[in-house]
Amino acid sequence: MAPSAASSEAVTAAFPAFTRSQKVFTMLGALLGLLLAALDQTIVATAGPSIQADLGIPPSLYPWLTTSYLVASTMTVPVWGKLSDVLGRRAVLAAGISIFLAGSFLCGVSRSTVTLILFRAVQGLGSAALFTGSLAVVADLFPPRERGKYQGLFGAVFGLSSVVGPLAGGFITDRLGWHWVFFINLPVGAVALALVLLRMPKLRPSGVERGRLDWPGALALALAVVPLLLGLSLGRTGEQARDGFGWTWGSWPILGMFALAALGTALFFHAERRAEEPLLDLRLFRQRTFSVANLAVFIIGAVFLSGVVFLPLFMVNVVGLSATHSGLTLTPLTLGVVTGNVVSGQLVSRLGHYKPLMLGAQVLLMVGFAVMGFTLTTHSTQAEVTVKMVLVGLGLGPSIPLYTLAIQNAVPPQRIGVATSAATFFRQLGMTLGVALLGTVFSTTLGHQMRTRLAQATQGLPPTLMRELTSAAQGTGGEGEHARAAFHADDLKARVRREFAAERQRSGDTASVDARERQALEAVDRTGEAVKVSFTRAVENVYRCAILIALLALLVTLRMPEQRLRRTMGREPSAGD
Repeated sequence: MAPSAASSEAVTAAFPAFTRSQKVFTMLGALLGLLLAALDQTIVATAGPSIQADLGIPPSLYPWLTTSYLVASTMTVPVWGKLSDVLGRRAVLAAGISIFLAGSFLCGVSRSTVTLILFRAVQGLGSAALFTGSLAVVADLFPPRERGKYQGLFGAVFGLSSVVGPLAGGFITDRLGWHWVFFINLPVGAVALALVLLRMPKLRPSGVERGRLDWPGALALALAVVPLLLGLSLGRTGEQARDGFGWTWGSWPILGMFALAALGTALFFHAERRAEEPLLDLRLFRQRTFSVANLAVFIIGAVFLSGVVFLPLFMVNVVGLSATHSGLTLTPLTLGVVTGNVVSGQLVSRLGHYKPLMLGAQVLLMVGFAVMGFTLTTHSTQAEVTVKMVLVGLGLGPSIPLYTLAIQNAVPPQRIGVATSAATFFRQLGMTLGVALLGTVFSTTLGHQMRTRLAQATQGLPPTLMRELTSAAQGTGGEGEHARAAFHADDLKARVRREFAAERQRSGDTASVDARERQALEAVDRTGEAVKVSFTRAVENVYRCAILIALLALLVTLRMPEQRLRRTMGREPSAGD
């Protein structure tokens, strides 16, 4: 892009001055809309087992409750970003809320697996508009120097949803049934829609032509994104694939989807170069701040969910908490995320610089991952893990507002919607890739540790008891973020004692029965310890890999140039900024 000759006053006119009430009600509507989309991801995950039991969803289709939502959302984020620049944020937010509420209602009344999966995709379509429109609103209402304070509020919404969602999902499912997990969106969404339609200005930047949407680019993007996300979501290790969860990573269906995604990516770049009004203006990537910041967002996205997805499995199978109480361990992580969001936003507004805060947050995140990766033991307590997770939360907190702020500050007002959607798009891609990568690390480590340690723990036992202990231990495995039942050593010991008591009554050889009973009880203890050690090693390896990913994000951030944040709507950034 050539340097703009527009004056500060001309660029400022892209968005006129707004009254205090307009800013307040616009922010409330945007925050409520974002809360809907962020909460839904975690609430539905908690209600998933009840939905599966009620509808009889087979294990092979169960992941599609999340996959369909994620694919539809990620695929349409750039489309909504372009539409928000052309039609205005109000139109996009109103459309997004309406589609999301329609999808929520249809999910709530669904009575079959297929319809529920399809309507979850409808929810995903609406959520993409909510993510893009809500985050772009801050750049419309406030000058760059002030945006950090308000971007932190949106980041805090993401953090709160990660803990409030599971707790709310469990409470609603237990008290009202899983249908109300979707119906609860309706009153909240109605309030958000009323605020957007009645009190929010159009927020349509001047200088943006109302041209046709880049349909070839949108179709090529769908061809690139859908197979990629499906491949990442359905790729499994050999043992998981044998259980019916997708295909192995080297199988032809997974490789075929990746090849199709590569073809779609090439077609997308070709279409965007030829389009008069491209879905994603590739010239923006000539700006070093824009391109490097999006790369950093993608990398950070890969570790954003690592602390949330795998820690509950450790808390259930090692610490011994219930699945519900294990979610409470994430509360300090959320408080750290919220604190990091708010504090970093305030500091960047005062200092006018964001890069030192980004680097500090990445260092803190690496320290938090190192503490989790090298100090977890089979004797760790809930209080101990809770304290350690604060560091991870403080490191993750600034990642959403600061990088979004840098990306928005690197583009002219007429491209804020496209730029914000790009950041959201790359973050979601990073999250999907990160969960797939770290999930493979977790399952591979857990499988190896289980096989090795269970063979040692059950050595010398009768075949029947050996099979029973092995089956009970392997039933504690985790698939994604869904923790299965813990290994209940006390229940197994009680059953062993009852069986040997009955044998003791039938046999006169009390000494022999007592010896075999002691051997069986000791084997139960060894098996329980083997399960704990296996899960500890698996979770440790996840956090150790996360250290390397966070280090890569730090190195990329070091290469990012910094533009000083302006107190007013200043000049349009040039290509060399």
